[in-house]
Amino acid sequence: MTFFASHRPIDALAVGEIALIAAIDRAGLDPATAQRLCELGFDEGVDVEIVHRAPFGGDPLAVRVGNMVVALRREMARLIEVEAA
Repeated sequence: MTFFASHRPIDALAVGEIALIAAIDRAGLDPATAQRLCELGFDEGVDVEIVHRAPFGGDPLAVRVGNMVVALRREMARLIEVEAA
């Protein structure tokens, strides 16, 4: 995945920060996981917010997407590129 200057991985967001999904590196995911992310609402142009981080920089991250909160492992979160909302 090529990161643009204004793009960063979703796990770089601060708690409470809102951003738009710019791209998802689907090649870095198995097809079932990529499909599941799409079903959960993770798609380009959707706004997301980090609502909680596990202590000591661990997994998971709690991410608000739409009106639900989804837990993501950092490994997967790094494949989701966001930009300022």
